[in-house]
Amino acid sequence: MEFGKTAFIVGGTGQIGSAAARHLAQAGWSVLVGHRGVHGGDPSLAELDVTTVRVDRDDTDALVQLADGNDLVLDTIAYEPKHADQLAKLAGCVGSIVVISTAAVYRDAEGRNIDGASDEARFPRFAVPIDETQPTVIDGPPTYGVLKAQLERALMDVDDLPVSILRPGAVHGPFSEALREWYFVARVRDRRDHAVLAYEGESRFNPTSTSAIAEVTRLCGEQPGKRVLNVADDDVSVTDIARAVFDAMGHELELIPVPGAPDHGVGSTPWSTPTPVVLSTARARDELGFVLPAPYHRSVRDDIEWIVDVVDGAKRRQISWRELFPHLVLRYGADAWFDYAAEDAFLSSRG
Repeated sequence: MEFGKTAFIVGGTGQIGSAAARHLAQAGWSVLVGHRGVHGGDPSLAELDVTTVRVDRDDTDALVQLADGNDLVLDTIAYEPKHADQLAKLAGCVGSIVVISTAAVYRDAEGRNIDGASDEARFPRFAVPIDETQPTVIDGPPTYGVLKAQLERALMDVDDLPVSILRPGAVHGPFSEALREWYFVARVRDRRDHAVLAYEGESRFNPTSTSAIAEVTRLCGEQPGKRVLNVADDDVSVTDIARAVFDAMGHELELIPVPGAPDHGVGSTPWSTPTPVVLSTARARDELGFVLPAPYHRSVRDDIEWIVDVVDGAKRRQISWRELFPHLVLRYGADAWFDYAAEDAFLSSRG
């Protein structure tokens, strides 16, 4: 254990911040969580003596004052170059900075990245697995991936800034707003007996557990440096993901793989990609000694337990899951995930 070490987490009540706070506190770190007060976070963290403070991300002076002198600063909500300017003020003042980026920064040989993948032809074609030497997007519309790539470059250009940039895949864990696993969880709860999977159910869009991110964060705190690291779970297909969720819920649905792209949305899941997006974590292993805390089929069980608990609690208060997770509906158009009539009609048309 690293007794006596201090950590400050920016955006500490979301899925990544909550997991990191727990992991660091259990490893003996003194943890301070900064947040806006919008999300309650994990109330059980108080049992680990994790403390919280309200702070506005745009209040640079307050942010720097809270971060100054810590052994580790984890920024889970740095999004664009102006946030790099804020963190640059910590050069020489903190032991290690960890900033969460995304695999969406990667571009293929044709310049395509995940952000611009509005159809199959625009989806990037990557080598498997993708390592950190893969080129990243440089310019273009200010999409998530482009802004994150600009943030990364700005941070790496700051002298005397021991910053580790983490690039996860499809992040999952308790307290998630993305809630991808709900795609299959809801089908179990709605008593469906099958699920259609496009691309023969072989799509691979690498999930990343918040527990894996928390562990790499701890290692970066103990071994400061300037680096970029992928963080990911084991390489699983969408079929593997479905079965892991069903197994966690003690229920089995028939999986119906169909060739090609989704048919008017039928067969489309949050992981359905025409070509694989698989991240290599060899650098984190070789440089830091990273070992995946748990394979996907085990780590996802914590997600399912949390999802079911909060949805059941909301239902007792007559709150729908759409009200409970508005970000999910806004981000994915989530109602389209559950067009069961279209699925049934599609299967009927196939005989």
